[in-house]
Amino acid sequence: MHLHSLTFRNFRRLRDTRVEFANDLTIFVGANNSGKTSATHAVDLFLSGSKDKFTVNDFSADCWPGFENFPAEDAAEQAFEFPAITLDVWISVDPDSLYRVVDLLPRAAWEGALVGVRIEFAVKNAAQTLASYRRMATEAANFAQTKAEHGADYKPWPRHMRDYLARELKNEYGLRYFILDEASLDPANAGETYTPKEILGDTERTGHSIINSLIKVDFLSAQRHLSDGNAQARTEDLSKRLSRFYTRNQSKREDDHNALRALALSEDQLTKHFSDVFKDTFKSLRKLGYPGLANPSLEIRAALRLERLMGDQQAKVHYLLEQAIGGAEALSLPDSYNGLGFKNLIYMGVELLDLHAAWSVTEEGEEEKRQPIHLMFIEEPEAHMHAQLQQAFVRKLTELIPPAGADAHATQFVITTHSPHILYERGFKPIRYFRRSAEIGSKQSSSVFNLSAFYESNKEDRDFLQRYMKLTHCDLFFADGAILVEGNVERLVLPLMIGHGAEKLNAAYLSILEVGGAFAFRFQKLIEFLGLPTLIVTDLDSVYPPRPKDAPEAAPDANGNAATQSDNDAREDEDDELDDEVTAEGDEPKPSSKCPAGTAGAVTANQTLRQWLPGKMLIEDLLAAAPESKLQAPQNGLGAHVMVTYQCPVTVTWGAETAELKSRTLEEAFAYENLEWCQKKEHHDLKLRWSKAGTMPLTDLASKIHTRVKGQHFKKTNFALGLLASSDATWVVPTYIQQGLDWLTQQVAIVEEEETDDTAEVAGAPEAPTQPQNVQVTQ
Repeated sequence: MHLHSLTFRNFRRLRDTRVEFANDLTIFVGANNSGKTSATHAVDLFLSGSKDKFTVNDFSADCWPGFENFPAEDAAEQAFEFPAITLDVWISVDPDSLYRVVDLLPRAAWEGALVGVRIEFAVKNAAQTLASYRRMATEAANFAQTKAEHGADYKPWPRHMRDYLARELKNEYGLRYFILDEASLDPANAGETYTPKEILGDTERTGHSIINSLIKVDFLSAQRHLSDGNAQARTEDLSKRLSRFYTRNQSKREDDHNALRALALSEDQLTKHFSDVFKDTFKSLRKLGYPGLANPSLEIRAALRLERLMGDQQAKVHYLLEQAIGGAEALSLPDSYNGLGFKNLIYMGVELLDLHAAWSVTEEGEEEKRQPIHLMFIEEPEAHMHAQLQQAFVRKLTELIPPAGADAHATQFVITTHSPHILYERGFKPIRYFRRSAEIGSKQSSSVFNLSAFYESNKEDRDFLQRYMKLTHCDLFFADGAILVEGNVERLVLPLMIGHGAEKLNAAYLSILEVGGAFAFRFQKLIEFLGLPTLIVTDLDSVYPPRPKDAPEAAPDANGNAATQSDNDAREDEDDELDDEVTAEGDEPKPSSKCPAGTAGAVTANQTLRQWLPGKMLIEDLLAAAPESKLQAPQNGLGAHVMVTYQCPVTVTWGAETAELKSRTLEEAFAYENLEWCQKKEHHDLKLRWSKAGTMPLTDLASKIHTRVKGQHFKKTNFALGLLASSDATWVVPTYIQQGLDWLTQQVAIVEEEETDDTAEVAGAPEAPTQPQNVQVTQ
């Protein structure tokens, strides 16, 4: 048996959300406030069976107008439905375990694989609740009217039904349990009205007792206050946690009496006793990668007080710096002297072993009372741990506690995390992506996407995407929006351009991924699956068209190359030194070699522009493409808002000349739109300057820029670093990039603060840094 899925309705952001669970490890990811913690908290509230823990704020904001529309007067008869919060629990059952779920079978002739329980937090007596509210509202209205005669402006409680329930929820609402039928999940039955059967039960077999006889849930919170030497902080050090582990989970053994007798004679004897007790625990911790080659091992040392063993810190964890040799005492330090990262790792390991032991160890004759499913939530395990330690933890977790026990009992882990290192260690399959809706106000909600479904349905690209994640520490799953860029240059300069031309995006959390023009389209299905607003910044990449099939192939050049050379590498050019060689006059250009964007018949070598947006090949068609052809919108609630932006014709003035120029790369576009800026002597490092540029016609200067940028000896990275190093910020963002950033600003729904008198007074204050603070650049 194992937990198959949970469906949440009307709980905070989870208005109608289904989450499927893996048999071993499930990972909750998503941007902040996307519903991960809400899902965890809902499980705690419902399975604990305590209605008093709920508050009116746990209802989705979409339910609030329904509460507030209840009339306070006994007006015309009208049906009003009280909102309810529900959790549907679906459990996968094998034939050998059917006897455990006999109370949940929807019918005698049931044949299936899933049994379900609906836990509903709903009004106990709608008519009585409405009458009580109206009585209190009438008294409040009479009081308010009396006070109004004396000029008082006061609105007494309750102002509306939601205000009434803020105080009376635990008296008016309760928990109810229902049996669900797997047939209701069949899409073919979606249009049919389904009424589940309520579990009335007796005092011993209530709905709460049934569900809690099947699932035990434990939580390891992110708020792990470990000793860090700060006396003012709330601390709970590792020694205290191990003390509890000792007290709760170590069975008495015959040699304990000897150890207690030795307590009065020697600390050394008791320390050996603790070493024996914790030997298996520390051995298990090695599965998490601790201790490593250079990390100290653990030892429990007694600090003698006769009345207790490990209570009140009478035994402390020590870190052995070296082993005892020849009778000499080993060097050690108390646990407070070790780093928070390893301390957190050990703490989690001990706590998980403790929770597992509390579930798995039963008294003789009580084995059948043990729940077959143990669900353990681990919140943000990455706290204080560097990347390699995070990977070691998630890699070894299922070795520390195997998901499937020898007795057919199952342990399932759920990790909520913001760590990309944990994600790429486990791949797509365990990921459940929480995505916030684009709606605001009372309509806001979250959806959950199962990445294992994406993995199974996209065999062509899944391996490439997983390898990319492993190489780049992809933070795509935690961002408000994504920017896919052409290459290293765009990755370096785009954060600078965001600060320079789209400062509002500083408030958004963006993931900038360097994917190349040839591979960006391979992210299409993942982007659409996640529904993440995405801007693709790519190059036009104009090349000569292929030679007709009946034409002879061009001979290799002097270097033996039949096509274009790489844009990277080589040495730096001086301003007026010879640029890379161009095709000699009269020579026929090589097919698929680089050419100016204005070349007749030119095509794009960019696969994204050809296969995704706008889906065109001829440069002429790309330059004439309508703006809407560069956009993609979700269809029927599925998909993502996507925009592709590439170089467009711009009008350039140089001296007395004005002309329309077309560029094929970022460097060309930047040079054309910042022509005077690039030709200044102090901007020599960008390698876009000619000392005699002032005497050149505009067309000649543009031709030289194109020739140099496409050449083998032009180092694109030097261009990017030169721009980053420049203190002269009078340049402008290329038009095509600015258009894309403006579009993305609208998509991530950045709310502008209204200017107040206070903000107006400080208008002359120094400007904020132009480098965006919330942009994560993936290398």
